Amino acid sequence: MTTIIDGVYWVGYVDWTVRDFHGYKTEDGSTYNAYLVKGKQTAVIDAVKGPYAGELLRHIQEVADPATIDWIVVNHAEPDHSGGLPALVAALPNATVVCNEKCRDALAHHYDVSNWTFKVVREAETLELGEGKTLQFFNTPMVHWPESMATYLVEDALLFSMDAFGQHMASSERFDDELPLARTLEHAKTYYANIVQLYGRPVQAALAKLGKLPLRVICPSHGIIWRKHIADIVAQYQRWMVTAATRKVVVFYVSMWGSTRQMAAEIVRGAQSVPGVDVRLIDIDATHDTVTVTELMDCAAFACGTPTLNIGMMPAMARTLTYVKGLRPQDKKGFVFGSYGWAEKGASAADAMVAEWGAERIREPLTVRFRPDAAVLEECFNAGKALGEIAAAVAE
Repeated sequence: MTTIIDGVYWVGYVDWTVRDFHGYKTEDGSTYNAYLVKGKQTAVIDAVKGPYAGELLRHIQEVADPATIDWIVVNHAEPDHSGGLPALVAALPNATVVCNEKCRDALAHHYDVSNWTFKVVREAETLELGEGKTLQFFNTPMVHWPESMATYLVEDALLFSMDAFGQHMASSERFDDELPLARTLEHAKTYYANIVQLYGRPVQAALAKLGKLPLRVICPSHGIIWRKHIADIVAQYQRWMVTAATRKVVVFYVSMWGSTRQMAAEIVRGAQSVPGVDVRLIDIDATHDTVTVTELMDCAAFACGTPTLNIGMMPAMARTLTYVKGLRPQDKKGFVFGSYGWAEKGASAADAMVAEWGAERIREPLTVRFRPDAAVLEECFNAGKALGEIAAAVAE
């Protein structure tokens, strides 16, 4: 249990060992943040993942008698937040569940809510806890589920932001000024790229609404609480929500017998020949998709390489492109390349998926039968240089 400000406490759970979050590789674990607000009445803000409900209740009991808790606010029905709700509702016999209409419907599909008491709230509705504690509720649909909501503690200018501004990062520290800012922002960027990126327009709408509120503290559902560097994380979200390009080229590939790897290396060399361009080379067999999509989010240009296997692309590249296509990094320019033996199908299959993702292809796939010769490597160099020139033209 941690005191955030007077009358507001962190009562969540730090998950040091989790390493996968529906495909997102959480190498540094995560937290399931829940909070408790005490006025004349007491409210718990969100629950935790189901297996850790006992820890949530232990933390709550350090602050308040469970029988005296009046409200359980549910900002989001996804099980990493709501999984502990059945145990929480059972342990708080006098508490009413507060949520919006869509959340109530979602909870009813997850759990047996027949014995739960609900208070359904509308946009901007308030709930007076007394003693200078007023909760106000703001719908944030598709950030990142339809029923998503943020809760604002009016007098303290404190925002329980749900998944916005979060990070998957386990830590003994609870606040942004207790850790290196660069580390926290890097985790926040990875979180945005892999969880929120697809929903850029809803994020813009939510940020326009919530950004008008005075903000002294932001309490997300995962990771570190923001109290000193709020301007920094809001500024980053303003960039990420439009996936603003930087002067970066990403070359990601998979290889079978080394030919596609040779091509990738020469494309990188060409991109590096352009001054002022950051170039990243990613072997997807050695790199998790979590990292690849994070690098792609703010690149200006890319190249995607795969050989042909069984009249198609390599399965590893199909997996990566499926993941990238789901998140749809915006305003990217690039091309596909690769080697083949008797059928030039791998690169064309990848090119079709790149088109589905929505990226702008600057040329037809660059392919070679079996191994690249000097002429093909020169073409790779020139194609990489073209990517570098695209990146160099980005205004920063």
